[in-house]
Amino acid sequence: MTTAALPRSRRRVGLALARRPVALAVAGFVLLFVVLILGVAIGTVAVAPGDTIAILAHRLLGLDVSRTWSAAEETIVMDLRLPRVLTAMVVGVGLAVSGTAFQGLLRNPLADPYVLGTASGAALGAAIAVLLPVRALVLEFGLLHALAFAGALGAVFLVYRLSRLGGSGQMTSLLLTGYAVGSLLAAGLAMAMYLSGAGLRQIFAYLLGGFESASWLRLGVALPLVLGAVLLIGLRARSLNGLLLGEEAAAHLGVDVKRERAILLGLASLATAASVAVSGLIGFVGLVAPHVVRLLVGPNARYVVPLAALLGASVMVGADLVARVLGEIPVGVVTAVVGAPFFLVLLRRARTGYEL
Repeated sequence: MTTAALPRSRRRVGLALARRPVALAVAGFVLLFVVLILGVAIGTVAVAPGDTIAILAHRLLGLDVSRTWSAAEETIVMDLRLPRVLTAMVVGVGLAVSGTAFQGLLRNPLADPYVLGTASGAALGAAIAVLLPVRALVLEFGLLHALAFAGALGAVFLVYRLSRLGGSGQMTSLLLTGYAVGSLLAAGLAMAMYLSGAGLRQIFAYLLGGFESASWLRLGVALPLVLGAVLLIGLRARSLNGLLLGEEAAAHLGVDVKRERAILLGLASLATAASVAVSGLIGFVGLVAPHVVRLLVGPNARYVVPLAALLGASVMVGADLVARVLGEIPVGVVTAVVGAPFFLVLLRRARTGYEL
């Protein structure tokens, strides 16, 4: 290659790399649309994909299309399956973006949304709700959902306060504190399960995750919490990129390390807590989705956050569809069976020394 051709070759490579996030975003939207239609169309009572698209276009967009479907099919699509699929999408987005934030903050590609005890706190809250002789329902959210949400946020708040952020080795302290608090909460969960008696099945159902109880009202409550936190995390992509370089480098770039770290932790924890409150504990999506995207486009959070959101939504809808087809098995089982081997393959194929 001549000297004159070398810069041109580099420009072509740079242009190809710049176009990759755009191409992946287009592919992500196409994949999300496909799984959305399949998720709504496939079930015990199948609805033709064409009729599904026509129903959605008629009811959501107000388009005047020729009616080729029955009233029962419209009810199935709009009242049963669509809120379930959209709830799965929202939970997938929340967990994937939370995983992106935690992996960036902790500078560890193996971090997931539950790394600071969120899962243990939510599970303990749900178990306590099963034990309490109180039954209340507000906006279709029962005591189980409320205590799961509170437990998830409470666990993160406790970890944050006990880790005494601000001294040396802050992230190491945060991780170790999260492990200790998570273990303590897990012990409390085990005791609650031991005492639950007939409520043990309900606790297990929450631990394995699922969207059987999804509804428009529950989606309406969870949607602003998850998407609000996700959008704010996306707007702080510059701070997240700075923190990826280390705290000293981030400070030199003008990032208020202590404030931005606390805000990002809070937003990621809020998205995780709202997600697990409506779906239960579903693993691997928040770990695998950002990791896959980062391998494809690099560590830039401006690209990773939206692409991970698209991938997380598609994966969650696909997992829920598989769970339904197999007879309403827990979604968490599907994500674990598929996600664990897939992640092992990714780790095996990743280049030695890969870092965020």
